[in-house]
Amino acid sequence: MKRLARLVIPMAPLLLVLVLCTPTMVLGGHDYGQALSKSILFFEAQRSGHLPKNQRVSWRANSGLNDGKASGVDLVGGYYDAGDNVKFGLPMAFTVTMMSWSILEYGNQMAKSGELGHAMEAVKWGTDYFIKAHPHPYVLYGEVGDGNSDHYCWQRPEDMTTDRRAYRIDPSKPGSDLAGETAAAMAAASLVFSRYDPAYSAELLRHAQQLFEFADKYRGKYDSSITVAQKYYRSVSGYNDELLWAAAWLYQATHNQYYLEYLGKNGDSLGGTGWAMTEFSWDDKYAGVQTLVSKILMQGRAGHYAPEFERYQQKAEYFMCSCLGKGTKNVQRTPGGLMFCQRWNNLQFVTSASFLMTVYSDYLASSRRNLHCFSGAVAPSALLSFAKSQVDYILGDNPRATSYMVGYGTNYPRQVHHRASSIVSFKVNPTFVSCRGGYATWFSRKASDPNLLTGATVGGPDAYDNFADQRNNYEQTEPATYNNAPLLGVLARLSGGQGGYNQLLPVELPALKPIVLRPNPAPAISSPVAVEQKLTSSWNSNGITYYRYSTLVKNKSDKTLKNLWLSISKLYGPLWGLTKSGDLYTLPKWLHSLPAGKSLEFVYIHASSQAEVSISNYTLE
Repeated sequence: MKRLARLVIPMAPLLLVLVLCTPTMVLGGHDYGQALSKSILFFEAQRSGHLPKNQRVSWRANSGLNDGKASGVDLVGGYYDAGDNVKFGLPMAFTVTMMSWSILEYGNQMAKSGELGHAMEAVKWGTDYFIKAHPHPYVLYGEVGDGNSDHYCWQRPEDMTTDRRAYRIDPSKPGSDLAGETAAAMAAASLVFSRYDPAYSAELLRHAQQLFEFADKYRGKYDSSITVAQKYYRSVSGYNDELLWAAAWLYQATHNQYYLEYLGKNGDSLGGTGWAMTEFSWDDKYAGVQTLVSKILMQGRAGHYAPEFERYQQKAEYFMCSCLGKGTKNVQRTPGGLMFCQRWNNLQFVTSASFLMTVYSDYLASSRRNLHCFSGAVAPSALLSFAKSQVDYILGDNPRATSYMVGYGTNYPRQVHHRASSIVSFKVNPTFVSCRGGYATWFSRKASDPNLLTGATVGGPDAYDNFADQRNNYEQTEPATYNNAPLLGVLARLSGGQGGYNQLLPVELPALKPIVLRPNPAPAISSPVAVEQKLTSSWNSNGITYYRYSTLVKNKSDKTLKNLWLSISKLYGPLWGLTKSGDLYTLPKWLHSLPAGKSLEFVYIHASSQAEVSISNYTLE
C-alpha cells in the first residue's frame, strides 16, 4: 500500500461544525452498553473459517476453508486482522490477550449488559485457532496468506484466490515475540474459561506454558523467520517485552513462583524496569507489562521481589502521567483533545492507553493511593475521567461530531477500507468477484458500503481532528481487531457507572446464561467450479525425474460456465489443453464454454511437485 498525503480540511467549515455541535457535545451522553455490544459484534465480521449457526453478522459466509492444507495442518478459523484477508498471528494474539484482560477486569459489567457470553465466544474463536496453529511444543504457525498478494486484490474472503500458504516458526527459525504473545493470549484466556470450562482452560494453559518455553529457549524475532510479515507487522520493539508479558500472564494464571522469579530477575536485562513508554500496542507491550506487574505488587504478591516490582511500577506511572499530560514527556493531543501518536490508525493507541488508564485507576483506588506525576499527586479518578474523554471522542464528542465506531450514532464512516463490507454480500449475490475486478467495481465506488461493519473502530482523525471518509484513505478508514479489543474493557467499565471497584481482589465472573461455546460448524459452501490434480506418471532422464500431472476443471453447477480464467504458479514446464493470455490461462480456443456437469482436462510436465492452480474469474449463465 502507498501512504497517502495528510488530508487537510479548510478551517472555516471546521469551525462552523465545531460551533454547531458544541451543545450536543456538552449535553449529550453515550450509551456505553450499546457501544460495547457493537464492539463485540465487529469480531464476528472478522471471522475466518466455518461460521457457526449462531453467527449474528449474517452478510458473512464461510471462507479460508483450505487454510493450512498445503502444509498438512488444519489452520481453518481465526481472525482477519483488519480490512484485508490475511491472518497475522502477532496482532491476532494481542487482540485475544486484550479481550481476555477486558473480561477478567470487567466481566461482571459485561454480564450486566448481557455481553459476557458473546465476549467469551470472541476469545474462544481466537484460542481455538491458536490450538490448531500450535501442533507441536516448538512449532507455531504465525501467518496464513501474505500481504503482498492479498493487497493486490480486492475480494471478499469468500472469493479469495490469493496465495494462502502458511508460515511458521520453529527452533531453526524462532520467533520469541510471536510465541510469547500467543503464550500470553492463551494464559489470559485460560483464566477466562477456568470456571466455565476447566478442561478447556487446562488445555490453553498447557499450550501457553509450552509456548513460553519455546519463546525463551529459542530466542529471535519472528519477522526474521516469517519475513513476509516485515512490511505489515514488523516487530520494532523486539521480543524482550513479549517474554516479560507472557511471564506476567502465566504467573496470573498459575501462581507458579517460577514466573514471578522470571519477572523479578529479568526486569533489568529485558527492559521491564528500564523502558519508559508513552505507547502500548500489538508491537510494544512494556506499558502493559508494567501495569500488570504493578497490580501484582499492589496485591501484596511480589514477595522479596518488591523492590524490582516497584521499578516496574515507576515506569507504569510514567506512562499514565504522560497520557494525562502531567509528566516530563507528554503524549501529543489534537485540538479536540484526542491523544495522537501517528497518522496511520492512531486510534489503536488511544484505545489501548485508555484501557491501561482505566484499570490502573481502579488499582490505585483499590489500594487507596494516588498517582505520582512530575506535576504532583493525581487522584485515581482523573485517570478514569481522561480515559472516558477519549472514548467519548471516539463515539462522537469531537469537533466533527463524527463517531469513529461504525454503526454507533448517526454520523459515522460509510466508506470503510474493508474488503468484505465494501462488496455485496456473498449471500445476496454469489457471483465471483475477481482479484482486480473487485478494485474496478467495488473499491472505486463513491457510495456507502453495502454491508454495515457494525462496531468497527476505524483508524480515526489526523493530528488536527480532520478526517476523510473515503475507502482509499486506509490510514483513517481501515478498522482493526486490536483497535476494538482494549475498548471492550473500557466500555464495560463505563457502562457499569461511576462506582468504584476493588480490582485488587480476585474477580469472580458471574454465572452465564446458556451459550454455545463450542458451536457446530455450518456446512461449507461448495464452489461451483472444482479443480482436481493428480500425478499420472513419472520417468527419469539424465538423472532428473520428470512428472506428468493431469488436472480436471469441473463445472459442478447447473449452469453453463463461461469466461473461465485460471492462475497457475510454480509451473516449470510445458502445458497442454489451455490457452495462455498474459499471466493467466483460459479455455482452449475450440472450447468457448463448459456445460453443466462437464469437465475439462489439461496436462503439464515438469521436474517438480504439482503447480498451484487457482480460479481467477468465471461467469455462470
